[in-house]
Amino acid sequence: MIEETTETTTEATGHDDARHSEKMAKKKAARDKIMATKTGEKGLIIVHTGKGKGKSSSAFGMIFRHIAHGKPSAVVQFIKGAMWTGERDLIEKHFSDVCQFHTMGEGFTWETQDRARDVAAAGAAWEKAKELIRDERNSMVLLDEINIALRYDYIDINEVVEFLKTEKPYMTHVVLTGRNAKDELIEIADLVTEMELIKHPFRSGIKGQAGVEF
Repeated sequence: MIEETTETTTEATGHDDARHSEKMAKKKAARDKIMATKTGEKGLIIVHTGKGKGKSSSAFGMIFRHIAHGKPSAVVQFIKGAMWTGERDLIEKHFSDVCQFHTMGEGFTWETQDRARDVAAAGAAWEKAKELIRDERNSMVLLDEINIALRYDYIDINEVVEFLKTEKPYMTHVVLTGRNAKDELIEIADLVTEMELIKHPFRSGIKGQAGVEF
């Protein structure tokens, strides 16, 4: 009886494996057919927005991919001020030859409490961003937290959209992060990801921690 049960189980497993292999073979063929049609390349406008965590973290992941490929890139931080972060320290210490890093903000809006200063800082950051984007040597430019500056109208959204549409070099990728991305920006973007908040340790009294938040 034990031998018969074992044989039956083995046959069933073998049958399941065969069905799985057949299913995956069909899926691969369909996937390969689709991928064969995807031959174009262009510099993308990429937006990371939403209330969930991970917008800047994901964007820096792409910056580090560029660094790994030896592709010149640049970062402009619009809101974050003098606060030390691991990514900035790593890039400035070890990869400054392939990635420029400019922290142009003076901190979050509730810290400065001075709209005129915030507008001036955002304007200076945008001027630096335009300079870096126009430089075709940069394969990717990250505009970290620019959506915050746009939300409070520190920068004119129409100017940003027009610049990206008309002056961004064709093969340059531009990544824009921050909550509440404007509809006008989403409209012209090639890739938009909205981070959804489900749970966050801050709500349980856990502060931001090195290696997770910064």
